[in-house]
Amino acid sequence: MNRLTVTATGPLTTIQDVTGRPGRADLGVGVSGAADRAALRLANRLVGNDEGAAGLEATLGGLAFRVTTTSLVAVTGAPAPVRIGGRPGDLHRAVVVPAGSKVRLGTPSCGLRSYVAVRGGLAVDPVLGSRATDTVAGLGPPVVATGDELPVGPPPSSPVPAVDVAPEATGATLRVVLGPRHDWFADDAVAAFLRTTWTVTDDANRVGFRLDGPELTRAPGHGGAELPSEGVIRGSVQVPPSGRPTVFLADHPVTGGYPVIGVVLDADTDRAGQLRPGSAVRFRRVSVPPVGRT
Repeated sequence: MNRLTVTATGPLTTIQDVTGRPGRADLGVGVSGAADRAALRLANRLVGNDEGAAGLEATLGGLAFRVTTTSLVAVTGAPAPVRIGGRPGDLHRAVVVPAGSKVRLGTPSCGLRSYVAVRGGLAVDPVLGSRATDTVAGLGPPVVATGDELPVGPPPSSPVPAVDVAPEATGATLRVVLGPRHDWFADDAVAAFLRTTWTVTDDANRVGFRLDGPELTRAPGHGGAELPSEGVIRGSVQVPPSGRPTVFLADHPVTGGYPVIGVVLDADTDRAGQLRPGSAVRFRRVSVPPVGRT
């Protein structure tokens, strides 16, 4: 069996898949999965895997591993420089890595998380139907460490595509639906939430990231007590007493007690997962059409 022998992990490397563990919030289990699902799907397509196969999510590069047999590998997401056996590699294409060769990822020039897929996918044991590492619940495979030997599954029968398309970068404007608790905030605070260019702070991980900007003040009557805990989802923008928003990502908690001023559209949360500290981000209000209408 082919294995990847990890020789360096960078700031954080985890095993992720696309689907995670949906539908288990009643057990206190979050969805987890890749922070940028589109990037992992693309990496899998490039090597001919099913889009749901498990791969590696590397934060700010620094990942290095050696293959035991000749392998087909693709790197997507944040554009980290790639070296294969000491020679430059390419992003967003399937690359043959000779047996015994080492793959290294440098620091990406922009973005935060790069994804590595190997043909056959990482064949770690699934937990509750997923191979994703949940850094909060501690479910799934442990955080990748130097010296780990990660098993690779048998190559699929599907062919390797001749070409695929990387998603275009569309900036850091995230579409958001207001609510469910935007009425907890003064009208001018809601307006400030939408017109402000916020800055991602250093307080950022797979759970989410805090934003720096103006304080969002509470409406009269909502300045003292907090909400009883209620469910939150990926993309929820929660505002603690500091008045500065927090945007939840893949490993968010299943409940929260601070009011949610808005929810980022699920389609935009992949882009949110690539925002690094210091990034600028804006929110653009959209409406959700009634069920059954577009």
